[in-house]
Amino acid sequence: MRTICTSWIRMTLGAVTLVSLCVVGGVTQAEVKPGDFITPDTASKVQDLVSPGVYFKVEKGMTMKIAPSERVDWPPPYKDATEKYSSQVRLSQDRKSVMGYVAGQPFPLIDANDPDVATKIIWNNVFRPITTDDYDLRFYDCDSAFPRKGPQNGQLEYFQIGHYAGYDLVGRTEVEPIPIDPDFKTTGRYWIFALYPLLAPNEIRGTGFIRWRYAAPTRGDDIWSLDAGSRRVRRINESIMSSATASGTAVHPWDPDHYSGFNPKTEEYFYKYLGEKNMLGVVHALHSPEVRCPSDGGTSACPEAWEMRHMYVVQALPDRSKINAIDSKTLIYMDSEMWFEPYIDTYDRKGSLFRNHIYYLATRDRPVPDAKVAIYPFKRSFVVGAVGTDVQSGLSTMCYLPGMETPERECWYINMGAVDKEFFTTNAMVRAASF
Repeated sequence: MRTICTSWIRMTLGAVTLVSLCVVGGVTQAEVKPGDFITPDTASKVQDLVSPGVYFKVEKGMTMKIAPSERVDWPPPYKDATEKYSSQVRLSQDRKSVMGYVAGQPFPLIDANDPDVATKIIWNNVFRPITTDDYDLRFYDCDSAFPRKGPQNGQLEYFQIGHYAGYDLVGRTEVEPIPIDPDFKTTGRYWIFALYPLLAPNEIRGTGFIRWRYAAPTRGDDIWSLDAGSRRVRRINESIMSSATASGTAVHPWDPDHYSGFNPKTEEYFYKYLGEKNMLGVVHALHSPEVRCPSDGGTSACPEAWEMRHMYVVQALPDRSKINAIDSKTLIYMDSEMWFEPYIDTYDRKGSLFRNHIYYLATRDRPVPDAKVAIYPFKRSFVVGAVGTDVQSGLSTMCYLPGMETPERECWYINMGAVDKEFFTTNAMVRAASF
């Protein structure tokens, strides 16, 4: 049995303490075991096994079922691409951008002693295995509420969205053109994203926005939004992508930079590796569709299956010369096997915990048990629920993927050619709003 000891930053709302983490044979000694059921009364058992933001959720009523850990394998095409192309990938001379990337994981060998380890982890997050070609999340819904004890739904606002979609031009592994869309040579776009149209609430019906990410390290994102009232398209500065107002409403804590984990432009942040640790996360969710938590007023999904996962922890600080993000820092908890963040915490300009984002993932060959179209020849990961919480006010927005009150039940269509590049244009967004 080998013992690995490394430095670890224990973070709480009131203090930051340097402690020692020892992993014996790859397993951290924890206070929980499979079969345990965590409630607010027993929250202290998981305090050192989750982020401060997740601990806040447990204290406010989110329960956990502790489940055995299960392996997560990459989709075979992504694994093959990693083996084929990763040896040619390197960081740029300024250590911020990636060079020679084609497909698969850029940096499959992570060394904690590498001075560039944090940046490499983040680039692995950019080109992660969960989606590589395209995705279309059709008809999902979200509830905004404050936490309350008991099953009463504290819904303040209900949101329903028609499409949450993306198309990757680089790193494609399953749908032609593979591995790089020829359009990349002309446009230099890494990926394009769209969220439209909002279907509810009625006062912002038709709202949406489009975002294009470029490979050039000094070129910021191109972003357009469609205003629900005027039906006018306007350009948006990427600096407000860390603000919930960028989504057309401030009645929720979600911001576009954290819709799917940590997602701002990579070169606009400084990264620091804080360590690695076995922590709890949801990667084999029991429910799809997710269930409304009966013990916190519907401000999370619970009880869900939380299992021990080996995670890298990276701190991201915005480069103020490039981006005026509202957060002072983001702590990213990266699953070292799945390469997706089970949760993220952000801190305000005063250094206080500000927002927490939790992503509930399932790993299976279809997004829902009764799927008829979205069925795959191998297991892949799906985000079946996500909650963003402003821990300073308590306001949470819990999103259900697939939705609880929507006509589309399969919801996730990943690497199936479900959307093409035309979908990510302002003309297509305007047409979708004219229903």
